Amino acid sequence: MQYAENILETIGKTPLVKLNRITASLPCLVLAKYETFNPGNSVKDRMALQMIEDAEADGRLKPGGTIIEGTSGNTGMGLALAAIVKGYKCIFVMSDKQSKEKMDILRAVGAEVVVCPTDVAPDDPQSYYSVSKRLGEETPNAWYVNQYDNPSNTKAHYQSTGPEIWDQTNGKVTHFIVGVGTGGTISGVGGYLKKKNPNVKVWGVDTYGSVFKKYHETGIFDEKEIYPYVTEGIGEDILPANVNFDLIDGFTKVTDKDAAVYTQRLAKEEGMFLGNSAGAAIKGVLQLKDAFGPEDVVVVLFHDHGSRYVGKIFNDDWMREMGYLD
Repeated sequence: MQYAENILETIGKTPLVKLNRITASLPCLVLAKYETFNPGNSVKDRMALQMIEDAEADGRLKPGGTIIEGTSGNTGMGLALAAIVKGYKCIFVMSDKQSKEKMDILRAVGAEVVVCPTDVAPDDPQSYYSVSKRLGEETPNAWYVNQYDNPSNTKAHYQSTGPEIWDQTNGKVTHFIVGVGTGGTISGVGGYLKKKNPNVKVWGVDTYGSVFKKYHETGIFDEKEIYPYVTEGIGEDILPANVNFDLIDGFTKVTDKDAAVYTQRLAKEEGMFLGNSAGAAIKGVLQLKDAFGPEDVVVVLFHDHGSRYVGKIFNDDWMREMGYLD
């Protein structure tokens, strides 16, 4: 008989899927690393389990403890699934721009959800960074995860996602492209692929209102770059320790409108029902078309599932209100 001992053993080993229609104008092969096949429907399951296991190993997370984290939703889901299996409580802090579906899903798996305003500075006491850190200090027997600076985030992708992509492409991958938030995915995968072949190009997809692209190009943290944006899960108004800029060859920025429109296009043209950041990622690939040749193998990572965005991206009334549909 073949079966997993628990749901956590089903994390990873996600498929590569060829894109066909949206990428028809590109000269290269474009493959999607399809992370919605993880049990929590996102790439974050990988690093959530790694962070918990490492915290258990060194005593930061003790039996019966409470896991506390600021999340846009997906890391929370991965942490919650592991917490259920391992016997921990969870408190997650989210910004109010995140979809209602994400909040409802976290509550559905037993987590407590605290919602904070989006349009405040990172060091404001009301920000989800500040609130999650404070709760971690005030809650008895708590462990504050801090996925932004937690090295286990990058480690998870160096040890699993990167090797999977290398093996699935038989070492032929030439470009890796992914939306950047905490930085764990791009740094872990990028670090592994460049170790195997230093010529692999690693590109980050950023959003307008985020600091990554300008910081990478100039070394300047420009607060004028920071303003509210709609795209969920990518971009930051801080510089997480997990973003290893030395591994990244460049960034391309995608508008909120393009991210939303291309998320819908992935569903309607490729049969890929994915989250908001997938639209940004595939638009980023198209924007980089001049960097690809006919022999190239481009891998783009799609983070999460469309079920988290039914009330927004897949709601045409909302899309029209935002000015994203004619």
